[in-house]
Amino acid sequence: MEVITIEWLFMVIGLLAGAIAASGLTALFYHKGYSKKGQELLEDRQKTDEEAVAIITDAIKKGEDRKREILLSVKEEVHKSKLELERDVRERRQELTRERERIDTKETTLDRRAQSLEDREQNFKQREDRLQDQEVEIAAIESQKRVELERVAGLSVTEARDIVLQTAETEFRYDLSVLYKKIEDEARTTAQERAREIVVTTIQRYASDYVSESTVSVVTLPNEEMKGRIIGREGRNIRTIEQLTGVDLIIDDTPEAVILSSFDPVRREIARISIEKLVQDGRIHPTRIEEMVRKATKEVEASMREAGEQVVFDTNVAGIPEEIVHMLGRLKYRTSYGQNVLQHAVEVSRIAGMLAAELDLDVAAAKKAGLLHDLGKAVDFEMDGSHVELGAELARRYKLDPITINSIESHHGDVEPETPIACLVSAADAISAARPGARRENIETYIKRIEKLEEIAESIPGVEKSYAVQAGREVRVIVEPDAVTDEEMPLLVHEICKKIEQELNFPGQIKVNMIRESRYSDFAK
Repeated sequence: MEVITIEWLFMVIGLLAGAIAASGLTALFYHKGYSKKGQELLEDRQKTDEEAVAIITDAIKKGEDRKREILLSVKEEVHKSKLELERDVRERRQELTRERERIDTKETTLDRRAQSLEDREQNFKQREDRLQDQEVEIAAIESQKRVELERVAGLSVTEARDIVLQTAETEFRYDLSVLYKKIEDEARTTAQERAREIVVTTIQRYASDYVSESTVSVVTLPNEEMKGRIIGREGRNIRTIEQLTGVDLIIDDTPEAVILSSFDPVRREIARISIEKLVQDGRIHPTRIEEMVRKATKEVEASMREAGEQVVFDTNVAGIPEEIVHMLGRLKYRTSYGQNVLQHAVEVSRIAGMLAAELDLDVAAAKKAGLLHDLGKAVDFEMDGSHVELGAELARRYKLDPITINSIESHHGDVEPETPIACLVSAADAISAARPGARRENIETYIKRIEKLEEIAESIPGVEKSYAVQAGREVRVIVEPDAVTDEEMPLLVHEICKKIEQELNFPGQIKVNMIRESRYSDFAK
């Protein structure tokens, strides 16, 4: 349409120009008369008019052609748009149909579920009514039984209860006196036990009995020549390593090996990694040693930080400062009687959490206190004092909660526990340390203790067989059904427990389960 308008505009302009030219020529003709020059001008005017008419005719023809082309194109576009619109409408109608079908299906399903729920509710209501009726009947039967028992025994319920309590008091008075004496003896020997504990802790940290595994690392060398390269000219390489790491290098007759000795496990690990990198690189001189020690220090620091973060993530403990997380990572290289302290902390955290869950206590607080109970062992090589004191000091410095601080202080009995969670942490610590295989214990000693448990149980008359299970924490006793009655079983269990307490030393507690089973069979012919 725009093209047609422009062409028509040009045509009008041409007509106006022709008319103006004709008017001018006419005026000139009449002004000058019928001269020869006027005649020529008249002829030129006629030619111009003819050319103008031809141009106008041609423009009109082209405009009509262009108009038809544009109209045809517009019709095609309109037709195409109409087809697309019809297709979209069909697709939308189909989609609406499918959606309506899905809605109908869902409504049918919901109706069925609603009917099913109503049926179940009706059934539950009927069962509840029946249970209420049964409870009334049971109460009536219990009342009749109580009346009948009182009639047969010639005693009321209150009188029978008093007799039972008197009998129990008489029976357990001796046990109470024994318990009192035991507590008194323990109070007298507390100082000796405390001294023994201090000695044991000191031995654990520095004793030669455990030097080979807790204070020494071995670096394997590719050949004997590497020992000389590590020593260096006039011993400058080995001196540099010892000065930078704080670790003593022992180069003896051990083939293809260098021994690293230090009480600080972190320094020992840095020295081990540095020497391994130097051996792989082959360039061993003071400058290269300094570079490798720096790299090893960064690697160990990153490893400790990653280990601390991983432990916090695995135990799902929140609210621990970043500095404390880093100190937890240092426990990765700390051992206690051969047990990795970081893994021990994770075990204590999880055990304390499970105990807290069973007792309906704060699980998160118990797991946090269990994870941090040995925090002082991360710095006990660098600072004076026991790991309990150091851990409590660190906890106060970083403003940890009072429950965690008291749990750290009391898990070895240094102070009295103020919360149930502190008691749980102490128990979890003992459980983790007493687990067979957790700390150094001779396998023969462990087997002998298991056999002793079974022997003690089988020494009681009436016991047919006994089995020690759960690493010696439980004894299952099978009695002869003809020799032992159900009424005698509580006394036998109590007797076995007393004998175990007298003849064995064991951590934690041992559970005794007694089983009495009678089986009868016959054949129908």
